[in-house]
Amino acid sequence: MKLSTLLEKVNRENKRKVAVAQAADEEVLRAVQHGLEHDLAQFVLVGVQSDIERIAEDISLNIQDQNVEIKDVGHGEDAALEAVKLVSKGEADVVMKGNIDTKGIMKAVLHKEYGLRTGNVLSHVAVFEMPNRDELLLLTDSGMNIAPTLQEKSQIISNAVQVAHGIGMSEPKVAPLAAVEVINPSMQATLDAAALTQMQQRGQIKGCIVDGPLAFDNAVSKAAAEQKGIQSEVAGQADILLAPAIEVANALYKSFMYFADAKVAGLISGARAPIVLTSRADTAESKLYSLALALLTSE
Repeated sequence: MKLSTLLEKVNRENKRKVAVAQAADEEVLRAVQHGLEHDLAQFVLVGVQSDIERIAEDISLNIQDQNVEIKDVGHGEDAALEAVKLVSKGEADVVMKGNIDTKGIMKAVLHKEYGLRTGNVLSHVAVFEMPNRDELLLLTDSGMNIAPTLQEKSQIISNAVQVAHGIGMSEPKVAPLAAVEVINPSMQATLDAAALTQMQQRGQIKGCIVDGPLAFDNAVSKAAAEQKGIQSEVAGQADILLAPAIEVANALYKSFMYFADAKVAGLISGARAPIVLTSRADTAESKLYSLALALLTSE
């Protein structure tokens, strides 16, 4: 499966509405433009109207389109809070980060009155298309939780599973990563991985198969798993990689991008609505795929 396939899966009969926080950004508006071209969703562009109109004119984005609305509010956090409010009030279905830093958008998402918290952990889920791999690969959590506890890891898995279900993986295989594939009391990641495996087998984690600990090679390579004699439903064919800490996930994320020439879509899962939280440096294509991912997850 390729990330472009996500565009085909989006429900166009019941269009979702995307609230773009601080929409005055060329790459973000190009993603909106591509979204309109693919008839993916309706958009509320939140921010300074004159700035949005100026950039839209530069890139020939038709803001008179019936699927586009502009909400003229202030810069930065004002725009973020307004976008989140729209989702909180049921007037939009997805929040998309525009030209604002992550801290600003997350402050709005966590707002006590208008925020989108559910009481669960929020986590970043990245979906990669690799040149040498037939299926998409999910990685979590490279952007939110620094050193998650066992219970937090359980919720991070559930968040990733929700995303996997949204893109058509009915029972994704989850590999909790560690440096080795055996339990070592001196390595907390191996203890957590073993506990997560038991939690899934006893029904505490649903909708997936979990098996670990697994080292990275054993998680993604059947040959490596067979060489080490690992008997597992997950080894060599993992759909979701659960990193033990943010440093591991962040390094894997960037190595996939820079060394494997991967394409990526990403969002924040675990809130009342998906949050498209791409980097301001990401291409319009990546933002478009992330948008499609969020729309599929919101259904």
